[in-house]
Amino acid sequence: MTRPWLARADRPLHLAPASVDDYRELARRRLPRQLFDYVDGGSFAESTMRANIADLSRVTLRQRVLRDVAQRRVSTTVLGEEMSLPLVLAPVGFAGMFARRGEVQAARAAARAGVSFCESTLSICSLEEVTAASDRVPWFQLYVMRDRHYAEDLMARASAAGCRTLVLTVDLAVVGHRYRDVRNGLAGGVSRAGALRRRVDFVSHPRWVRDVARAGRPLTFGNLERAVPQGRVPQDFQQWVDGQFDPAVTWEDLAWVREHWGGSIVVKGVLDPDDARTAVAHGVEGIIVSNHGGRQLDGAPSSIAALAGVVDAVEDRAEVLMDGGVRSGLDVVRALALGARACLIGRPWVYAMAARGEAGVSHLLATFRAEMRVAMGLIGVDDVAQITRTVLVEESPH
Repeated sequence: MTRPWLARADRPLHLAPASVDDYRELARRRLPRQLFDYVDGGSFAESTMRANIADLSRVTLRQRVLRDVAQRRVSTTVLGEEMSLPLVLAPVGFAGMFARRGEVQAARAAARAGVSFCESTLSICSLEEVTAASDRVPWFQLYVMRDRHYAEDLMARASAAGCRTLVLTVDLAVVGHRYRDVRNGLAGGVSRAGALRRRVDFVSHPRWVRDVARAGRPLTFGNLERAVPQGRVPQDFQQWVDGQFDPAVTWEDLAWVREHWGGSIVVKGVLDPDDARTAVAHGVEGIIVSNHGGRQLDGAPSSIAALAGVVDAVEDRAEVLMDGGVRSGLDVVRALALGARACLIGRPWVYAMAARGEAGVSHLLATFRAEMRVAMGLIGVDDVAQITRTVLVEESPH
């Protein structure tokens, strides 16, 4: 009997996804091209995006034998919060466009797995909707806007919702040039022919139309309802970004953030050791080593290549997390070995959610847990606290 899923070896149907790559392929099939390219793409030639993954794969671990690893503890604390895994679901804008009420589904899966979810300023679901639907209070990610009063209002809303951790994204002084978004008309204008192709693309994905475009309403930025009207996602996105992202933000603005936020402040987007020292001098509780998933400065170092330098510069005065290129529990172990307290994942959970909704995110997190436990058993450690540079053959991915 012919099996149709074997007809194209280069496009297998993953009946049982085993990896992030499997979920990525399912997401590619199920999403309109414009949306898939938005989450999947990077800036310019996407060299930094590729380096994030490639450099992690070159971090070599020491395989050790004849050690008692019958019990392996993967739980930890991050910024005072108990985590069942050293993992956080990173803030991803537009997430509710990839599955029905996507941020709600992801937050519920994260809470069930015992890890934190970070709500993006540019989420489709509002912070209040996400908080009401989940048993775990999320983190909140903030961009510093020209309209400081609006940002202050967002911080007040996050505080009222019980959020204790504010992730301040600082690497968008200007938005990286993303060729895929330009081609798809998400960035800049689009011709009549391009608009027609886009409509055809969306209509050719009827499952997405039913699940998201119709059943997933309202499709607006839930945290920016006064700024971006309902029914104008993603058309108004670029206009809002151009009008509100503030290239004049400096380190001195951290004092303003601290004035309006009583919880932990984590600065996301640091690659340079000098910037890490400056962040610590301004009293932040955490730093996320990140190049925005390769979506900003193409040619910047990969996150894993920058990690050890930032860790050394901070000298335990703040917790250091890493974001960028993490595609497995093995990658989490590699990052922990170079000094990260935990990792954030963005694209992986979006792929899983686009493919299989909340169940996909739950399965992905369970897979990361299992992969971490396997890696720990083979390097001979039974607690994540033991994952230090001593488990590395080399201390650098290069």
